[in-house]
Amino acid sequence: MHLRILADKPSLGAFMAKEGAKLIRQAIAADGHANIIVATGASQFELLDALVREPDLDWSKVTAFHLDEYVGLPVSHGASFRRYLQERFVSKLPDLGEFVEVIGDAADLDGEIQRLNARIKGLTIAVCFAGIGENGHLAFNDPPADFDTTSPYLVVDLDEACRKQQWGEGWFPTLDAVPKQAISMSIRQILASSHLLITVPDARKADAVQKAIEGPLTPLCPASILRLHPSCVIALDPPAASTLTVRP
Repeated sequence: MHLRILADKPSLGAFMAKEGAKLIRQAIAADGHANIIVATGASQFELLDALVREPDLDWSKVTAFHLDEYVGLPVSHGASFRRYLQERFVSKLPDLGEFVEVIGDAADLDGEIQRLNARIKGLTIAVCFAGIGENGHLAFNDPPADFDTTSPYLVVDLDEACRKQQWGEGWFPTLDAVPKQAISMSIRQILASSHLLITVPDARKADAVQKAIEGPLTPLCPASILRLHPSCVIALDPPAASTLTVRP
């Protein structure tokens, strides 16, 4: 695992976008196509803005998988992650090969899980873009996360810390309005990606970062599992890295 501390958040997103674009180009050159995983949340704003403007990247040869979505939330809702990615990613790339979205308000959740699992099964994922939650979660795998399930996607319960983060970031008017479940890509599916690019800005993530990097490897801090991946870059700004005892 490689850590990078950058001086400001715009450069953090730009750095990770360039790293990701390089890996996508390499996958296209080697295989003629690239599968990627795209994430949402405040940590991804600058990254996605920079990524869609990367030059000389043939997006027609890219399939983008959606990381997670709230259960029961329609795409019209302002907090919908489908809406977030449609506005900040898909709509900016008219030549994008395919966007495989997670339909959180599907009438048949089991059927939606089966659809997603069948779609991603057996594919090589070139790069996964993601962040770390204030409670140490990866995607919506809140603690204690399931490190063992082999299902690529699953329905998960959201803990109070996670729901408070979503409310605190302004996605919902009240804590009670935050859904209590989500469809999430599993820990094992995330780790199956060839490369992980994890962007973590802000002091409010500092405790989770410290536990993930320096604490025990445990489902109680899902992001600690990142230490087992052979090609994982975690990019931090100084506030997010502020509680690390050893500066990388």
